[in-house]
Amino acid sequence: MSKSHATARKLLCCLVALAAPLAASQLRAQDLTKRASWTAPSAEEVRKEVLHWFNSQPETDEVTKLKVEALWPNAMGEMPSDELLQQAAATFALVDPQASELVQFCRGQRSKFVPPDFAVLQNEETSAIVRDNLRLLLGRWLSQQQLYDESLEVLDGLEPADVVDPASLLFYQSIAYHRTLDKEQGLPAISTLLENEGNIPRRYASVAKLMEADLKPLEEDSLDEIARLMDAIRIELEHARAGTRVRQRQKEVIAKLEKLIDELEKKRQQQQSQASSGGAPSQPAPDSVPAGGRGTGDVPPKKLGSEADWGNLPPKEREEALQQISKEFPSHFREVIEEYFRKLARDEDN
Repeated sequence: MSKSHATARKLLCCLVALAAPLAASQLRAQDLTKRASWTAPSAEEVRKEVLHWFNSQPETDEVTKLKVEALWPNAMGEMPSDELLQQAAATFALVDPQASELVQFCRGQRSKFVPPDFAVLQNEETSAIVRDNLRLLLGRWLSQQQLYDESLEVLDGLEPADVVDPASLLFYQSIAYHRTLDKEQGLPAISTLLENEGNIPRRYASVAKLMEADLKPLEEDSLDEIARLMDAIRIELEHARAGTRVRQRQKEVIAKLEKLIDELEKKRQQQQSQASSGGAPSQPAPDSVPAGGRGTGDVPPKKLGSEADWGNLPPKEREEALQQISKEFPSHFREVIEEYFRKLARDEDN
């Protein structure tokens, strides 16, 4: 074999070696796309479905027909899926006064009242295409207004195949699960959304990856989880919600704080016991407990759970509890908890 042929053969082998990983990557991407459990309908598919519904409606006047034709021209180009949802909702509103009520509501700003029960969603005669897509419209609006529990209630049971904008359905379900710290439901929803990563809005994919990275390491009963639960309660109270669900979450926060403080106190007592017996403690004693002090240093955590005035924990006991927490965790957790108890005390005084 000539020297030039040998060189060419080596070059060919190098090219094949470089191309193999790329080809494998492309095959994997194609395989993931094929295995995606949902697909988004095209603008033309949505147009046909909506017009089929419209043409089945009795007594539509000429003005309404012209408005619908303007919304859905024959030559439909590509449209973002969220715009398709808005356009479909606008069509339903032109024909159905009950649908119009819900659509107009979702165009408004956040309010501190319980959203009404819309007749169009309760009416058994409402077509599935109208009911399901208006549920998505309302659930999206509720999530955008930080009403995450209400959003999940409205979206419960909806599947990607039920709506014209499956990406928004999965995205806003994921948002609500993330904000309510529901890992069991949230991580699968995020994973399903990302099955079609290349075909969803870039902002959806970016936020979904951040939520996934945030939820995965979250540990039950950690101070991180407690702080987030407090934040969820704060949002509820800002919306003038203080019902059973909020009270249950308040009790959950107190129980988790009690457990955490108990664990920290046991650890501190073990360290003191090791020190008094001559053994070297695994960690230095907390600064808040002077060496040789006569007091036991016990924190009475159960008073945190007082049914009558648990938002008004006595200052000395609250400070002892916060000192325990401050020794083990970053300072911003103390600030969150202090503000939480201040707000609870203000709410109970009102």
